[in-house]
Amino acid sequence: MRFAFLCSALASLLLPAGPASARPASVAVAFDRQKIRPVLAEGLADRATGREVTAADPVRIASISKLVTALGVMRLVDQGQLDLDRDVSAYLGFPVRNPAFLDRPITLRLLLSHQSSLLDGEDLYIIPLGMTLQQRLADPRVWDRDHAPGSGWFHYTNLNFPVVASVMERVTGERFDVLMSRLVLQPLGLDACFNWGAGCSASAFRSAVVLYRDSGEVARDDLKGNPPACPVVVQEGGACDLSTYRPGDNGALFSPQGGLRISMLDLARIGQMLARGGKGFLSPRAFAQLGRMEWRFDGQNGLGEDGTASGFFCAYGLALHRIGAGGRGCHDDLFTDGRLRLGHAGDAYGLKSGLWFDPVSGRGLAYFTTAVAPDAPRGRSAYTAAEEAIVERAGAAPFR
Repeated sequence: MRFAFLCSALASLLLPAGPASARPASVAVAFDRQKIRPVLAEGLADRATGREVTAADPVRIASISKLVTALGVMRLVDQGQLDLDRDVSAYLGFPVRNPAFLDRPITLRLLLSHQSSLLDGEDLYIIPLGMTLQQRLADPRVWDRDHAPGSGWFHYTNLNFPVVASVMERVTGERFDVLMSRLVLQPLGLDACFNWGAGCSASAFRSAVVLYRDSGEVARDDLKGNPPACPVVVQEGGACDLSTYRPGDNGALFSPQGGLRISMLDLARIGQMLARGGKGFLSPRAFAQLGRMEWRFDGQNGLGEDGTASGFFCAYGLALHRIGAGGRGCHDDLFTDGRLRLGHAGDAYGLKSGLWFDPVSGRGLAYFTTAVAPDAPRGRSAYTAAEEAIVERAGAAPFR
C-alpha cells in the first residue's frame, strides 16, 4: 500500500491535471550490467489514434544523440582512421579557423567537448541540403571572438557536431546516417536511426512517438506509420535529392547533434555497454578517452546552451556529461543522492530525456517525457521537476 501511494503521489507531480489524451508520454527503463527492465510507460505516443506509449517505441531523443555520435568517432579512432588531436582542416580540405584566433587549430577533442569556440547563433547549426558546412563556417556569427579554441572555455554548441559528422563522412566516404548504422547501431543490435535515415525498420515508423509541445501542437514525427517524405532540411526552393550529395560537404543533414530516433529499451542497451566499460565495442584506451573529463566548471569558465552558467554543466568529456559530483556553482545532482553518474541529457521540441549510469555499480536509467513547457519549474537541481519525478518513481520501482 505504501509503494502504491508513493507512485500515485509522484505521478501527481509528474502529470498535469486533465484528460489522458493531453498528458505527456513518459517512459523509463532501468538497467545494470546484466539486466534491462522497463519501470514506467504511460501516456499516449500518438494522441490522434490513442496509441499508448511503450518502452519499445522510438523517439527523437535530442542531445543524447551527441553521445552516440561520439561513439562512432571513437570506433573510427580505434580503427586508426581518426585522431582526436589532429587539426580538422586536414580532414575537411579547407581551413577551419575562428577569424579572431587564426593560429589556433580546432580538433575533434575540442569539438566533442564544446571547447572549439563555435556558437549556434540563430539555429545556425541547421544547414540545409544545398548548402555546405564550409559556407556556414564562413558566417562570422558562428564564432566566439572573445574565447579562443582550446583556452579552457566551455560553451555548449550544437554546431560542433555537424563539423564532427562532416569529418567522419570525409574520411570514410559514407553518409552520416549510413555510417552510424554500420559503426554503432547495427553492432549493438539496435532498431534506431538518425533523422529516419538508415537503420530503422518499418516497425519503427509505425511505432514512432509523436512529439507534442505543452500547447498540444505537434512538434515532430507525426509519421502516420510511414517514413517522412524527406528526412533532411532542404534549402528553400530546392529538391530533396540526396543522390548527388558528396559525403563531407554537410554533416548537419542527419542531425548528429539531436536527430537520433531510438526506444528506451535500445537506449538502455547503449547504457549497458557504457556501464561495462565499452567491453566488446571500444578498446579500453578509447573508452578511457571518451570518459576523461576535458572540462570542469570553476564558477566562471563556461556557458550552457541557454547562454548562462546555471550549474547544469559542471564536467564534460567527449560528449559524455558527468553529474552529481558537486562543486562550486553546481546544481547537477538530478538523482539527489550525491552519487557521480555519467551520460547525457536531451531537451528539444517539448521533450526532456536522459541516459545516466553509475560507473561504480553499473546501474542506470534511460528515460524521456514529452510536452514539457519551456518555462517548466525546476526541481531541487538544475533539472525540471518533471524529470526529477520520473527519476524518483523509477527509483521506487523494484529492480529484479
